[in-house]
Amino acid sequence: MNKAATKTAETIEFPTFDAEKATDQFRAFAEKGVEQSKEAYAKLKTGAESAQKAIESTLETAKAAGSEFSLKSIAAARANTEAGFSHLEALIGAKSLSEIIELQTSFMRKSVETAVEQAKDFQAASTKAAEEVSRPFKDVFEKSVKELKIA
Repeated sequence: MNKAATKTAETIEFPTFDAEKATDQFRAFAEKGVEQSKEAYAKLKTGAESAQKAIESTLETAKAAGSEFSLKSIAAARANTEAGFSHLEALIGAKSLSEIIELQTSFMRKSVETAVEQAKDFQAASTKAAEEVSRPFKDVFEKSVKELKIA
């Protein structure tokens, strides 16, 4: 061989493979992956538990609101039925056509007023129920957004 070929062969060094160093790097990488997986699982578990509590709370609130609506409906039906029977009794006891017209006019006015009051009552109850039913999910959402801002 000539001199140039020998110099090239002498100056080229091949890197050596250090198995211990590679094992340590792989172990560190794996440990970091396991740690990140545990953190992700913990966050997922916390989120799932929060969602479950929100769902349970929402269902209980919806059940209570449904019961309240049922009671209000029954009370309204009872009041309307009693008013109708009272009006019928008054009509039966009427002595003249003018008295019947007066009774009918009065009954219609009271019926409209009662219907307006009942509608307002139902509207207030439905607004309250909607706020109470949505509150658990709203709280969970706000908590999640707050946690995202922190992270």
